[in-house]
Amino acid sequence: MGNALIGSSAGVLAVLAGVTSLFFMLEKRTHWKVFNYFPPLIFIYLIPVALSNAHVIPTQSAVYGFMRESILPMFLVLMLLQVDFLATVRAMGRGVGVMLLGTLGVVVGAPIALFLVRHGLQAMGPDAWKGYGALAGSWIGGTGNMAATAVALDLDDRSLAFGYGLISDNAVYLIWLPILLMSKNFAGWFHRFTRIPKDRVASVEKAAAQLTLETGKMEMRHVLYLAFLGFGVTALASWLAALLPEIPTGPDTQAFITAGTYKILIVTGLGIALSFTKASRIPGSHVVAMALVYLFVARMGAVADLSKLDSSVLWFLLGAYIWIFIHGFFLVGAAKIFKTDVHTTAIASAANIGGAASAPIVAAHHNPVLVPVAVLMALIGYAIGNPAAIFTGLLCKWVF
Repeated sequence: MGNALIGSSAGVLAVLAGVTSLFFMLEKRTHWKVFNYFPPLIFIYLIPVALSNAHVIPTQSAVYGFMRESILPMFLVLMLLQVDFLATVRAMGRGVGVMLLGTLGVVVGAPIALFLVRHGLQAMGPDAWKGYGALAGSWIGGTGNMAATAVALDLDDRSLAFGYGLISDNAVYLIWLPILLMSKNFAGWFHRFTRIPKDRVASVEKAAAQLTLETGKMEMRHVLYLAFLGFGVTALASWLAALLPEIPTGPDTQAFITAGTYKILIVTGLGIALSFTKASRIPGSHVVAMALVYLFVARMGAVADLSKLDSSVLWFLLGAYIWIFIHGFFLVGAAKIFKTDVHTTAIASAANIGGAASAPIVAAHHNPVLVPVAVLMALIGYAIGNPAAIFTGLLCKWVF
């Protein structure tokens, strides 16, 4: 930490915020095609990796601890405020079932994939399974859920397991997103396979067109409301988590259900509860949450240590590709069961694997009228991502 060119907390935050804002500015102003294949998220993670390993900024700093302890649960609360389960079910209908079975594919696929590649991961040590648990958080909800699950599983975000999870997340995304986009070209075959009723697509489009995500213009007081809710829920969750007993999962002394696990689950529960109140109408909650998520992604890159990188990353990545295609198998099966169209199926997968950053992109490519539904489905992913990923981690621990 002392060897870094920029070592102060303010300086580190300035660098992370600068990197984060730079690539969104470039995407907005240049319209470079490279961002169609490599979204800003990838650069927002990789550039801080390079800066910290080149000792421009430190890999360890007090500000990183503050972001992990306070900013992470805060953005979870804000992300969950606008979850609208009823509106999504009304608009998407059976599509919600497809999404949930896709989620089940993520949960089931993780231990299967880990079991198949576990011998190649032995060099990573006993915590390798936690990397798959954290990655499940991203593939059920989003990057914010991945960070939260890492905290819940007591996974050090400077570890190989966490770093490999992020590498696999981005590497699989580069393959899976084009598949979801190109699936539109196979609509005819897909609809014959699922035997979708002829009026299904039209009915979904009509319901989606009636949705609105507008909550009004954001004002100064709204920022204060959101700060109170975010930090207030974080403080309450921290206090409650400290009162609960840790729960081991086996004869070893390491606890699986820790104070960190309780904290994330309590934050998730309180955030969902607030979504049923007038707090859900506070403008700007999702925008602020996503800004904090991307800032946290930059922080995750900054703490990554490349000095311990070895060949086990290839085994980890192989397992991730096996895993994603198990998810795809569940999706196609769900589409067949529920008789849904290819557009709904692709959006359901994007709502899991890519979250709120990718689901609208896939929806806009398939049918722009479905964008609001895609956002709502991604928000549901945020809501179920933490408990589902923690359970996935437990399954992975059993097979490793």
